[in-house]
Amino acid sequence: MDKIFLSAISVDCIVGIWAWERQVRQTVILDLEMAADIRRAAASDRIEDTIDYKRVSDRMRAFVAESQFQLVETLAERTATFLLGEFALSWIRLTVRKPGALAGSGDVGVTIERSAAS
Repeated sequence: MDKIFLSAISVDCIVGIWAWERQVRQTVILDLEMAADIRRAAASDRIEDTIDYKRVSDRMRAFVAESQFQLVETLAERTATFLLGEFALSWIRLTVRKPGALAGSGDVGVTIERSAAS
């Protein structure tokens, strides 16, 4: 299986359980891998024959920026569901990191894998 990946996409959104977190946009960092068969695109050298990762990035950023979830788990699940449907993807792995969520740590977050069949 071939994969197309997007890494370290930064988006400001409302995410958190504390009252102050519901008032302030916080940065989350997204890493995304998508299953793809790139042979056709490699042969044709045409964007129409592959996953347009700019379009995926733009739609994912807009979705996350407009969202308001309490948990990064919910943010990850809803974003994965959105991407699978919006782009008819067969499989994705999505990591959502929330920098500075815990004192003394770099990031906290989740990684999920989802397929269109599940």
